[in-house]
Amino acid sequence: MVTTPEHRDGIDRRAQPRGGRRPNDVDGFSPLVMLVGEGPAVGDMAEAVLAKLRFGVAATPNADDALRVLTTLRPDIIVASGTDAGRIRLEAPEHLSVVAMTDDMRGSPHLLVDAIRESIRANQPG
Repeated sequence: MVTTPEHRDGIDRRAQPRGGRRPNDVDGFSPLVMLVGEGPAVGDMAEAVLAKLRFGVAATPNADDALRVLTTLRPDIIVASGTDAGRIRLEAPEHLSVVAMTDDMRGSPHLLVDAIRESIRANQPG
C-alpha cells in the first residue's frame, strides 16, 4: 500500500467546522456571501457567484437560520427574498449589505452577480 506524505504547515483542522470568518482573516479578502433560501435555484446561484466573483458562499434555508448564524459566519453581504431581506435588514447590524433577490435575479445569475457587485461597491469605505 502506497501512502502519500502530508505537507501541513499548521495544525490538522479537518475535523473542525468550516466556513465563515476567522479572527485572523484579512478584511477585504475573499468576501463571504450568504444566500437565504431553499431549493436548487439557491445552489445554482451559489455556483454562479463562486464562479464569477470567487467569493465564499454560505447558504441558509430561511431568515431565522441566517440571523442565528450571522454573528458566527460574519458574511459581507446577504442575498435574500424580499420579505426575508426586509426582516434581516431590521435585525442585522447596520454595516451589513442586504440585497433583495428579485424574480429576474432568480432567472439570471448574471443579474444577481451585478447586484452583489453594486452593493459591495456602495458600501466600501472611501
